[in-house]
Amino acid sequence: MAHVVDEVPLTLEGRPPKTLGVLDQGALWANLGVSLLGFSGALFLLDPLGNAPLSLAAALVAAVVGSLVGTAMVGLSAIPGTRTGKPAMVLLRGLFGARISYVPTVLNIVQMLGWGAFELWVIAKAASAIFGEVPYQVWVIAAGVLTTVLTIWPLGSVRLLRRYVTVGVIVSMLWFTWFFLSEAPAYDGGSWTAFAPAVDYVIALSVSWVPMAADFARHSRSSRAAFTGVVGGYTLAQVACLGLGVYAVAIAGAAAVGADSMAVFTPFVAAPVGALFFGILVLRETDQSFANVYSTTVSLQNLMPRVDRRLVSVAIGVLTIAIALVVDVTSYGAFLGVIGAVFVPMFAVLAIDYFVLGGSRRWNTEENAPSRWSMLVPWAFGFVAYWLTTSTPTVAAWDGFWASARAAIGFTRQMWMNGALGGALVAALVTLLIAWPRRGSRR
Repeated sequence: MAHVVDEVPLTLEGRPPKTLGVLDQGALWANLGVSLLGFSGALFLLDPLGNAPLSLAAALVAAVVGSLVGTAMVGLSAIPGTRTGKPAMVLLRGLFGARISYVPTVLNIVQMLGWGAFELWVIAKAASAIFGEVPYQVWVIAAGVLTTVLTIWPLGSVRLLRRYVTVGVIVSMLWFTWFFLSEAPAYDGGSWTAFAPAVDYVIALSVSWVPMAADFARHSRSSRAAFTGVVGGYTLAQVACLGLGVYAVAIAGAAAVGADSMAVFTPFVAAPVGALFFGILVLRETDQSFANVYSTTVSLQNLMPRVDRRLVSVAIGVLTIAIALVVDVTSYGAFLGVIGAVFVPMFAVLAIDYFVLGGSRRWNTEENAPSRWSMLVPWAFGFVAYWLTTSTPTVAAWDGFWASARAAIGFTRQMWMNGALGGALVAALVTLLIAWPRRGSRR
Protein backbone atom coordinates (compact mmCIF):
# COMPACT_ATOMS: atom_id res chain seq x y z
CA MET A 1 0.00 0.00 0.00
CA ALA A 2 1.71 3.17 -1.19
CA HIS A 3 1.86 6.21 1.05
CA VAL A 4 0.22 9.44 -0.16
CA VAL A 5 2.61 12.39 -0.07
CA ASP A 6 0.17 14.85 1.53
CA GLU A 7 -0.88 12.36 4.21
CA VAL A 8 0.41 11.89 7.75
CA PRO A 9 3.91 10.31 7.66
CA LEU A 10 4.03 6.63 8.46
CA THR A 11 6.50 7.04 11.33
CA LEU A 12 7.36 9.79 13.77
CA GLU A 13 10.52 10.52 11.82
CA GLY A 14 8.64 11.78 8.73
CA ARG A 15 7.94 15.47 8.10
CA PRO A 16 4.24 16.32 8.68
CA PRO A 17 2.55 18.09 5.74
CA LYS A 18 0.91 21.47 6.45
CA THR A 19 -2.28 21.11 4.44
CA LEU A 20 -5.16 21.99 6.79
CA GLY A 21 -6.58 25.51 6.60
CA VAL A 22 -8.99 27.24 8.94
CA LEU A 23 -12.03 25.75 7.15
CA ASP A 24 -10.60 22.23 7.51
CA GLN A 25 -9.86 22.78 11.20
CA GLY A 26 -13.21 24.46 11.80
CA ALA A 27 -15.13 21.65 10.11
CA LEU A 28 -13.17 18.99 12.00
CA TRP A 29 -13.79 20.57 15.39
CA ALA A 30 -17.39 21.48 14.64
CA ASN A 31 -18.09 17.86 13.79
CA LEU A 32 -16.29 16.73 16.95
CA GLY A 33 -18.41 19.21 18.93
CA VAL A 34 -21.64 17.60 17.69
CA SER A 35 -21.69 14.39 19.67
CA LEU A 36 -24.38 11.84 20.43
CA LEU A 37 -22.77 11.63 23.86
CA GLY A 38 -23.60 15.32 24.22
CA PHE A 39 -27.28 14.50 23.67
CA SER A 40 -27.28 11.56 26.07
CA GLY A 41 -25.24 13.51 28.62
CA ALA A 42 -27.52 16.57 28.66
CA LEU A 43 -28.99 15.28 31.91
CA PHE A 44 -25.57 15.78 33.55
CA LEU A 45 -25.73 19.40 32.42
CA LEU A 46 -29.26 19.90 33.70
CA ASP A 47 -28.69 18.20 37.05
CA PRO A 48 -24.97 17.55 37.68
CA LEU A 49 -25.45 16.87 41.40
CA GLY A 50 -28.51 14.66 40.99
CA ASN A 51 -30.58 16.76 43.39
CA ALA A 52 -30.41 20.38 42.23
CA PRO A 53 -31.80 20.84 38.69
CA LEU A 54 -30.73 23.95 36.82
CA SER A 55 -33.11 26.39 35.24
CA LEU A 56 -33.09 26.48 31.45
CA ALA A 57 -31.20 29.78 31.44
CA ALA A 58 -28.60 28.46 33.89
CA ALA A 59 -28.06 25.30 31.82
CA LEU A 60 -27.59 27.21 28.56
CA VAL A 61 -25.26 29.77 30.15
CA ALA A 62 -23.25 26.92 31.70
CA ALA A 63 -22.97 25.35 28.24
CA VAL A 64 -21.63 28.59 26.75
CA VAL A 65 -19.23 29.43 29.60
CA GLY A 66 -17.91 25.89 29.94
CA SER A 67 -17.44 25.52 26.20
CA LEU A 68 -15.56 28.82 25.85
CA VAL A 69 -13.23 28.06 28.78
CA GLY A 70 -12.62 24.48 27.68
CA THR A 71 -12.08 25.22 24.00
CA ALA A 72 -9.71 28.07 24.83
CA MET A 73 -7.56 25.49 26.63
CA VAL A 74 -7.80 23.11 23.69
CA GLY A 75 -6.99 25.88 21.20
CA LEU A 76 -3.90 26.98 23.14
CA SER A 77 -2.72 23.38 23.45
CA ALA A 78 -2.95 23.10 19.66
CA ILE A 79 -0.53 25.96 18.97
CA PRO A 80 2.73 24.18 20.02
CA GLY A 81 1.76 21.34 17.69
CA THR A 82 1.47 23.74 14.76
CA ARG A 83 4.80 25.38 15.55
CA THR A 84 6.80 22.19 16.15
CA GLY A 85 5.00 19.74 13.87
CA LYS A 86 4.90 17.21 16.72
CA PRO A 87 1.90 15.26 18.04
CA ALA A 88 0.63 15.97 21.55
CA MET A 89 2.39 13.26 23.54
CA VAL A 90 5.72 13.91 21.80
CA LEU A 91 5.33 17.59 22.76
CA LEU A 92 5.36 16.48 26.39
CA ARG A 93 9.01 15.53 25.98
CA GLY A 94 9.68 19.26 26.09
CA LEU A 95 7.70 19.65 29.31
CA PHE A 96 8.74 16.57 31.27
CA GLY A 97 11.62 15.05 29.32
CA ALA A 98 11.43 11.98 27.08
CA ARG A 99 11.23 9.28 29.73
CA ILE A 100 8.79 11.03 32.05
CA SER A 101 6.54 11.84 29.07
CA TYR A 102 5.81 8.11 28.88
CA VAL A 103 3.63 8.44 32.02
CA PRO A 104 1.04 10.88 30.59
CA THR A 105 1.34 9.03 27.26
CA VAL A 106 0.18 5.77 28.85
CA LEU A 107 -2.62 7.61 30.68
CA ASN A 108 -3.69 9.19 27.40
CA ILE A 109 -3.68 5.84 25.60
CA VAL A 110 -5.91 4.38 28.30
CA GLN A 111 -8.38 7.28 28.16
CA MET A 112 -8.42 7.35 24.35
CA LEU A 113 -9.19 3.63 24.25
CA GLY A 114 -12.01 4.30 26.69
CA TRP A 115 -13.35 7.17 24.60
CA GLY A 116 -13.10 5.11 21.43
CA ALA A 117 -15.10 2.31 23.02
CA PHE A 118 -17.65 4.83 24.34
CA GLU A 119 -18.12 6.17 20.84
CA LEU A 120 -18.64 2.77 19.25
CA TRP A 121 -21.10 1.92 22.01
CA VAL A 122 -23.13 5.09 21.54
CA ILE A 123 -23.07 4.71 17.73
CA ALA A 124 -24.43 1.18 18.07
CA LYS A 125 -27.10 2.26 20.57
CA ALA A 126 -28.15 5.19 18.40
CA ALA A 127 -28.30 3.02 15.28
CA SER A 128 -30.39 0.50 17.20
CA ALA A 129 -32.87 3.31 17.95
CA ILE A 130 -33.41 3.55 14.18
CA PHE A 131 -33.00 -0.10 13.16
CA GLY A 132 -33.95 -2.04 16.27
CA GLU A 133 -33.87 -5.43 14.54
CA VAL A 134 -30.12 -5.28 13.82
CA PRO A 135 -28.01 -6.67 16.72
CA TYR A 136 -25.83 -4.29 18.73
CA GLN A 137 -22.70 -6.27 17.88
CA VAL A 138 -23.19 -5.73 14.15
CA TRP A 139 -23.24 -1.95 14.58
CA VAL A 140 -20.16 -1.99 16.81
CA ILE A 141 -18.16 -4.00 14.30
CA ALA A 142 -19.36 -1.94 11.31
CA ALA A 143 -18.57 1.37 13.05
CA GLY A 144 -15.22 0.01 14.23
CA VAL A 145 -14.19 -1.07 10.75
CA LEU A 146 -15.16 2.31 9.26
CA THR A 147 -13.28 4.05 12.07
CA THR A 148 -10.14 2.05 11.38
CA VAL A 149 -10.30 2.77 7.65
CA LEU A 150 -10.54 6.51 8.34
CA THR A 151 -7.41 6.39 10.52
CA ILE A 152 -5.36 4.99 7.63
CA TRP A 153 -5.91 8.26 5.70
CA PRO A 154 -6.50 10.81 8.52
CA LEU A 155 -5.90 14.04 6.59
CA GLY A 156 -8.03 12.81 3.73
CA SER A 157 -10.75 12.03 6.26
CA VAL A 158 -10.60 15.59 7.64
CA ARG A 159 -10.96 17.03 4.13
CA LEU A 160 -13.85 14.63 3.47
CA LEU A 161 -15.60 15.96 6.58
CA ARG A 162 -15.29 19.53 5.41
CA ARG A 163 -16.51 18.92 1.87
CA TYR A 164 -19.43 16.57 2.43
CA VAL A 165 -20.34 15.68 6.00
CA THR A 166 -20.51 19.13 7.58
CA VAL A 167 -23.35 20.32 5.34
CA GLY A 168 -25.48 17.31 6.25
CA VAL A 169 -24.80 17.85 9.95
CA ILE A 170 -25.79 21.54 9.77
CA VAL A 171 -29.05 20.73 7.98
CA SER A 172 -29.86 17.97 10.48
CA MET A 173 -29.16 20.18 13.49
CA LEU A 174 -31.31 23.00 12.11
CA TRP A 175 -34.16 20.59 11.42
CA PHE A 176 -34.13 19.17 14.96
CA THR A 177 -33.82 22.66 16.45
CA TRP A 178 -36.96 23.80 14.64
CA PHE A 179 -38.88 20.66 15.65
CA PHE A 180 -37.80 20.64 19.31
CA LEU A 181 -38.51 24.33 19.84
CA SER A 182 -42.03 23.79 18.53
CA GLU A 183 -42.70 20.52 20.36
CA ALA A 184 -40.84 20.68 23.68
CA PRO A 185 -42.95 21.49 26.75
CA ALA A 186 -42.24 24.67 28.68
CA TYR A 187 -39.19 24.21 30.89
CA ASP A 188 -40.16 25.63 34.29
CA GLY A 189 -38.43 25.65 37.63
CA GLY A 190 -34.84 24.94 38.49
CA SER A 191 -32.21 27.26 39.92
CA TRP A 192 -28.58 28.38 39.58
CA THR A 193 -27.43 26.35 42.61
CA ALA A 194 -25.49 23.72 40.65
CA PHE A 195 -24.16 26.16 38.04
CA ALA A 196 -20.47 25.59 38.93
CA PRO A 197 -20.69 21.77 38.71
CA ALA A 198 -22.50 22.13 35.38
CA VAL A 199 -19.70 24.35 34.06
CA ASP A 200 -17.22 21.76 35.38
CA TYR A 201 -18.98 19.10 33.34
CA VAL A 202 -18.98 21.15 30.13
CA ILE A 203 -15.31 22.09 30.58
CA ALA A 204 -14.52 18.40 31.02
CA LEU A 205 -16.34 17.61 27.78
CA SER A 206 -14.14 20.12 25.98
CA VAL A 207 -10.76 19.54 27.64
CA SER A 208 -10.98 15.83 27.03
CA TRP A 209 -9.60 16.88 23.60
CA VAL A 210 -6.56 18.69 25.05
CA PRO A 211 -4.36 15.55 24.84
CA MET A 212 -5.03 15.21 21.10
CA ALA A 213 -5.36 18.79 19.80
CA ALA A 214 -1.77 18.94 18.56
CA ASP A 215 -2.21 15.64 16.70
CA PHE A 216 -4.25 17.50 14.08
CA ALA A 217 -2.93 21.02 14.62
CA ARG A 218 0.57 19.96 13.56
CA HIS A 219 -0.84 19.73 10.02
CA SER A 220 -2.38 23.22 10.18
CA ARG A 221 -1.08 25.96 7.90
CA SER A 222 -0.86 28.41 10.80
CA SER A 223 -1.35 28.66 14.57
CA ARG A 224 -4.20 31.11 13.97
CA ALA A 225 -6.02 28.61 11.77
CA ALA A 226 -5.64 25.90 14.39
CA PHE A 227 -6.78 28.07 17.32
CA THR A 228 -9.68 29.65 15.41
CA GLY A 229 -10.85 26.29 14.11
CA VAL A 230 -10.88 24.77 17.59
CA VAL A 231 -12.52 27.62 19.51
CA GLY A 232 -14.95 28.71 16.81
CA GLY A 233 -15.96 25.33 15.41
CA TYR A 234 -16.12 23.35 18.63
CA THR A 235 -17.78 26.02 20.79
CA LEU A 236 -20.63 26.67 18.37
CA ALA A 237 -21.25 22.99 17.77
CA GLN A 238 -21.06 21.89 21.40
CA VAL A 239 -23.41 24.62 22.63
CA ALA A 240 -25.90 23.70 19.89
CA CYS A 241 -25.53 20.01 20.71
CA LEU A 242 -26.06 20.48 24.45
CA GLY A 243 -28.99 22.81 23.79
CA LEU A 244 -30.68 20.20 21.62
CA GLY A 245 -29.96 17.61 24.29
CA VAL A 246 -31.69 19.75 26.92
CA TYR A 247 -34.85 19.99 24.81
CA ALA A 248 -34.71 16.29 23.96
CA VAL A 249 -34.59 15.49 27.69
CA ALA A 250 -37.61 17.75 28.20
CA ILE A 251 -39.55 15.85 25.51
CA ALA A 252 -38.46 12.36 26.56
CA GLY A 253 -38.75 13.11 30.27
CA ALA A 254 -35.90 13.45 32.76
CA ALA A 255 -37.01 10.32 34.64
CA ALA A 256 -36.92 8.21 31.47
CA VAL A 257 -33.48 9.52 30.48
CA GLY A 258 -32.21 9.03 34.03
CA ALA A 259 -33.27 5.37 33.89
CA ASP A 260 -31.89 4.87 30.37
CA SER A 261 -29.63 7.54 28.88
CA MET A 262 -30.37 6.22 25.39
CA ALA A 263 -34.03 7.26 25.80
CA VAL A 264 -32.91 10.76 24.81
CA PHE A 265 -32.61 9.50 21.21
CA THR A 266 -36.34 8.74 20.97
CA PRO A 267 -37.44 12.35 20.21
CA PHE A 268 -34.88 12.56 17.41
CA VAL A 269 -36.14 9.42 15.68
CA ALA A 270 -39.79 10.34 16.31
CA ALA A 271 -39.48 13.72 14.57
CA PRO A 272 -40.75 13.99 10.95
CA VAL A 273 -38.09 12.37 8.73
CA GLY A 274 -36.15 12.18 12.00
CA ALA A 275 -34.72 8.75 11.17
CA LEU A 276 -33.00 10.20 8.09
CA PHE A 277 -31.48 13.21 9.83
CA PHE A 278 -30.60 11.28 12.96
CA GLY A 279 -28.98 8.66 10.74
CA ILE A 280 -26.71 11.41 9.36
CA LEU A 281 -25.67 12.32 12.91
CA VAL A 282 -25.06 8.66 13.75
CA LEU A 283 -22.87 8.19 10.67
CA ARG A 284 -21.02 11.42 11.50
CA GLU A 285 -20.28 10.10 15.00
CA THR A 286 -17.57 7.94 13.46
CA ASP A 287 -15.40 11.07 13.30
CA GLN A 288 -15.31 10.93 17.11
CA SER A 289 -14.15 7.33 17.20
CA PHE A 290 -11.76 8.06 14.31
CA ALA A 291 -10.17 10.97 16.22
CA ASN A 292 -9.73 8.83 19.32
CA VAL A 293 -8.25 5.82 17.52
CA TYR A 294 -5.95 8.05 15.46
CA SER A 295 -4.73 9.91 18.55
CA THR A 296 -4.14 6.62 20.33
CA THR A 297 -1.98 5.63 17.37
CA VAL A 298 0.15 8.79 17.36
CA SER A 299 0.40 8.63 21.17
CA LEU A 300 1.94 5.19 20.81
CA GLN A 301 4.44 6.72 18.40
CA ASN A 302 5.97 8.50 21.38
CA LEU A 303 6.84 5.02 22.65
CA MET A 304 7.45 3.40 19.26
CA PRO A 305 8.58 6.20 16.89
CA ARG A 306 9.65 3.98 14.01
CA VAL A 307 6.64 1.63 13.78
CA ASP A 308 4.30 2.09 10.80
CA ARG A 309 1.24 3.93 12.11
CA ARG A 310 -1.07 1.95 9.79
CA LEU A 311 -0.24 -1.29 11.59
CA VAL A 312 -0.79 0.39 14.94
CA SER A 313 -4.12 1.85 13.78
CA VAL A 314 -5.44 -1.57 12.79
CA ALA A 315 -4.38 -3.07 16.11
CA ILE A 316 -5.96 -0.21 18.08
CA GLY A 317 -9.13 -0.42 15.99
CA VAL A 318 -9.52 -4.12 16.73
CA LEU A 319 -8.88 -3.57 20.45
CA THR A 320 -11.41 -0.74 20.59
CA ILE A 321 -14.05 -2.93 18.95
CA ALA A 322 -13.32 -5.70 21.45
CA ILE A 323 -13.71 -3.32 24.41
CA ALA A 324 -17.01 -1.97 23.07
CA LEU A 325 -18.31 -5.52 22.63
CA VAL A 326 -17.56 -6.72 26.15
CA VAL A 327 -17.82 -3.59 28.36
CA ASP A 328 -21.24 -2.35 29.46
CA VAL A 329 -20.94 1.41 29.17
CA THR A 330 -23.77 3.08 31.08
CA SER A 331 -22.25 6.25 32.55
CA TYR A 332 -19.31 8.47 31.78
CA GLY A 333 -19.68 11.47 34.12
CA ALA A 334 -17.07 10.11 36.54
CA PHE A 335 -14.79 9.25 33.63
CA LEU A 336 -14.92 12.86 32.46
CA GLY A 337 -14.03 14.05 35.94
CA VAL A 338 -10.90 11.91 36.04
CA ILE A 339 -9.87 13.14 32.59
CA GLY A 340 -10.28 16.75 33.66
CA ALA A 341 -8.33 16.24 36.88
CA VAL A 342 -5.38 14.71 35.03
CA PHE A 343 -5.11 16.80 31.89
CA VAL A 344 -6.37 20.28 32.88
CA PRO A 345 -3.51 20.86 35.37
CA MET A 346 -1.02 19.35 32.94
CA PHE A 347 -2.20 21.74 30.23
CA ALA A 348 -1.82 24.68 32.64
CA VAL A 349 1.79 23.68 33.38
CA LEU A 350 2.55 23.35 29.66
CA ALA A 351 0.89 26.67 28.81
CA ILE A 352 2.83 28.62 31.46
CA ASP A 353 6.13 26.97 30.59
CA TYR A 354 5.70 27.28 26.82
CA PHE A 355 4.01 30.67 26.43
CA VAL A 356 5.02 32.62 29.57
CA LEU A 357 8.42 31.30 30.61
CA GLY A 358 9.97 31.19 27.14
CA GLY A 359 9.79 27.44 26.73
CA SER A 360 8.94 27.79 23.05
CA ARG A 361 12.57 28.86 22.40
CA ARG A 362 14.08 25.73 23.97
CA TRP A 363 11.38 23.07 23.54
CA ASN A 364 13.24 19.77 23.20
CA THR A 365 11.21 16.95 21.64
CA GLU A 366 14.12 14.62 20.89
CA GLU A 367 14.18 11.03 22.11
CA ASN A 368 16.97 11.95 24.53
CA ALA A 369 15.29 15.06 25.98
CA PRO A 370 16.49 15.34 29.62
CA SER A 371 14.05 14.69 32.45
CA ARG A 372 12.45 17.71 34.10
CA TRP A 373 11.25 16.26 37.40
CA SER A 374 10.31 19.68 38.77
CA MET A 375 7.42 19.94 36.31
CA LEU A 376 5.70 17.02 38.05
CA VAL A 377 5.27 19.17 41.17
CA PRO A 378 2.78 21.74 39.75
CA TRP A 379 0.97 18.96 37.91
CA ALA A 380 0.48 17.09 41.19
CA PHE A 381 -0.61 20.25 43.04
CA GLY A 382 -3.11 20.99 40.28
CA PHE A 383 -4.50 17.45 40.45
CA VAL A 384 -5.06 17.79 44.20
CA ALA A 385 -6.58 21.26 43.81
CA TYR A 386 -9.00 19.94 41.20
CA TRP A 387 -10.46 17.38 43.59
CA LEU A 388 -10.51 19.75 46.54
CA THR A 389 -12.55 22.33 44.63
CA THR A 390 -14.76 20.31 42.30
CA SER A 391 -18.43 19.82 43.20
CA THR A 392 -19.07 17.12 40.62
CA PRO A 393 -19.73 13.67 42.16
CA THR A 394 -17.89 10.65 40.75
CA VAL A 395 -17.50 7.41 42.74
CA ALA A 396 -18.60 7.26 46.39
CA ALA A 397 -15.30 5.96 47.78
CA TRP A 398 -13.21 8.49 45.83
CA ASP A 399 -15.48 11.40 46.74
CA GLY A 400 -15.38 10.28 50.38
CA PHE A 401 -11.58 10.31 50.36
CA TRP A 402 -11.47 13.92 49.21
CA ALA A 403 -14.19 14.91 51.69
CA SER A 404 -11.94 13.52 54.42
CA ALA A 405 -8.95 15.38 52.96
CA ARG A 406 -10.87 18.68 53.06
CA ALA A 407 -11.85 18.07 56.66
CA ALA A 408 -8.26 17.20 57.61
CA ILE A 409 -6.88 20.49 56.30
CA GLY A 410 -9.87 22.60 57.35
CA PHE A 411 -10.90 23.48 53.81
CA THR A 412 -14.55 24.18 53.06
CA ARG A 413 -15.57 23.86 49.44
CA GLN A 414 -18.05 26.46 48.24
CA MET A 415 -20.70 25.76 45.64
CA TRP A 416 -19.27 28.44 43.34
CA MET A 417 -15.90 26.68 43.16
CA ASN A 418 -14.93 25.01 39.90
CA GLY A 419 -12.56 22.05 39.77
CA ALA A 420 -11.18 22.69 36.30
CA LEU A 421 -10.41 26.34 36.99
CA GLY A 422 -9.13 25.59 40.48
CA GLY A 423 -6.78 22.88 39.23
CA ALA A 424 -5.53 25.02 36.33
CA LEU A 425 -4.96 28.09 38.50
CA VAL A 426 -3.01 26.23 41.20
CA ALA A 427 -0.90 24.36 38.61
CA ALA A 428 -0.11 27.64 36.83
CA LEU A 429 0.85 29.46 40.03
CA VAL A 430 3.08 26.64 41.27
CA THR A 431 4.80 26.52 37.86
CA LEU A 432 5.56 30.23 38.13
CA LEU A 433 6.84 29.84 41.70
CA ILE A 434 9.19 27.04 40.67
CA ALA A 435 10.49 29.05 37.72
CA TRP A 436 10.98 32.33 39.64
CA PRO A 437 14.29 31.43 41.36
CA ARG A 438 15.71 30.21 38.05
CA ARG A 439 14.73 33.48 36.36
CA GLY A 440 16.50 35.43 39.07
CA SER A 441 19.66 33.34 38.81
CA ARG A 442 19.96 34.03 35.09
CA ARG A 443 20.10 37.81 35.57
